[in-house]
Amino acid sequence: MDSNGSCRVIPGPTNPMVTPLLTDHYQFTMAYAYWKAGKHQERAVFDLYFRKSPFGGEYTIFAGLEECVRFISNYKISEDEIHFIKNNLPDSCEDGFFDYLRGIDCSDIEVYAIAEGTVVFPKVPLMRIEGPVAVVQLLETPFVNLINFASLVATNAARHRFVAGKSKTLLEFGLRRAQGPDGGISASKYCYIGGFDATSNVAAGRLFGIPLRGTHSHAFVSSYMGVNEIADKSLRKKDGSGACEDFVVLVQKWLNKIKWSNSLCGIFSDTNQSELAAFTSYALAFPDNFLALVDTYDVVRSGVPNFCAVALALSDLGYKAVGIRLDSGDLAYLSCESRKFFCSIEEEFGVSDFGKMNITASNDLNEETLDALNKQGHEVDAYGIGTYLVTCYAQAALGVVYKLVEINKQPRIKLSEDVSKVSIPCKKRVYRLYGKETYPLVDIMRGENEPPPKVGERILCRHPFQESKRAYVVPQQVEELLKCYFAGSSDEKSETLPPLKDIRERCIKQLEQMRPDHMRRLNPTPYKVCVSAKLYDFIHFLWLNEAPVGELQ
Repeated sequence: MDSNGSCRVIPGPTNPMVTPLLTDHYQFTMAYAYWKAGKHQERAVFDLYFRKSPFGGEYTIFAGLEECVRFISNYKISEDEIHFIKNNLPDSCEDGFFDYLRGIDCSDIEVYAIAEGTVVFPKVPLMRIEGPVAVVQLLETPFVNLINFASLVATNAARHRFVAGKSKTLLEFGLRRAQGPDGGISASKYCYIGGFDATSNVAAGRLFGIPLRGTHSHAFVSSYMGVNEIADKSLRKKDGSGACEDFVVLVQKWLNKIKWSNSLCGIFSDTNQSELAAFTSYALAFPDNFLALVDTYDVVRSGVPNFCAVALALSDLGYKAVGIRLDSGDLAYLSCESRKFFCSIEEEFGVSDFGKMNITASNDLNEETLDALNKQGHEVDAYGIGTYLVTCYAQAALGVVYKLVEINKQPRIKLSEDVSKVSIPCKKRVYRLYGKETYPLVDIMRGENEPPPKVGERILCRHPFQESKRAYVVPQQVEELLKCYFAGSSDEKSETLPPLKDIRERCIKQLEQMRPDHMRRLNPTPYKVCVSAKLYDFIHFLWLNEAPVGELQ
């Protein structure tokens, strides 16, 4: 049921490999042990969260929720899958267990989650999963898998957007470098959520409605030997009023004009004619979308002049070229030289807006190179980013975990000598408290039965583990973060899964709301995640109660 009370059909996961078998073997061995002990129907609550934000930053973008909901909405273990499981468990396993697996679905599972595209922080439950312990346990590995990479790559994309700035176009060009087909498809989807504008990935464009962008490769340029390879040299004017019978001649005329023009004389001599043929051919194929890769031979002495000759010929016929792509060399210097070239043509030949021609840069760009370009000064309008973006080269994984916090209404805690790995027990509600300047100040976790924080109320916020770290907060706005996305057999109303564009807009808006010092690349201010005074006391009571007492001999 959705929030209006009407039934809805949720499609299965985007990737058909996301099945009940996409889990670790020990999930099925635990399920058998629960079943054998008669514990499999006990009501359990698990929290899914991460312990540290990635890339040395102080924030993460939560992504992957929709795929989790799709998965459990269609969860059913097939007969073939049960046969495979049976063959891979010890012969001592009783047949009744496999009958139990045949009847499993997620009709008794409840999922509460933070909205996808939200800026999130360590220790805060991104999802709370409730239901029969054996089934909830079977969901652990697929949920962690679906959230881990999605949130990591969305965060990586958001960080690239932050460094590039709002005005730049960001293009995801990572498919050929991604970790397999699903790595490529997932990266395209979650880079779009994180703030990228388009992708080169045609499959992702079809699946998710992401805008597609791309031009040609060096191979296209080097495949041409000369203009004699162009069979049809005619091009109709954009308004349909006539045609140019020999577009190649028009391009050559413009190249000569540029070569001997007052402002550009001496910058180049003879350009590479096979490159000119390739550009001309591409313009004949795509007169409204002409964007040329100009670094196959020499950017300043060949690529840019050849591009300009073709672009000016198109302009004569009413078309407007898109721009150039630089894929090697000193991108700051070459973009500035290209911009000067364009501006000189606009001034000398009076071609409106030619100086504003789009310059796209690619070539193994990452967060650091974008930052370096900003410091050097450049004229790049758009970035095509691949390897470092989609592989999350700077950090391999987010480190999402899935911990039991309650069973049969009894809170549970996981202890460790490493305090950062101690779990926060019991079923919790999570609130974001905002200050006077509309920035989020703190995320606070409270026990399920504690009253929610109120605007204007003085609230004691405590670090979950460090006694001396505490502060009072008087919120100007309170937002409850965990909402029901899968109601199971409960009376809760489920949130509707939003379209991808809405998730992307939420992410962009969330990032704009954050305090700048939390967002900076170097030494960001830690964002505070805390618990209520009552929950703090309970954590430490349970900690002392569960930890064994040593004995000195």
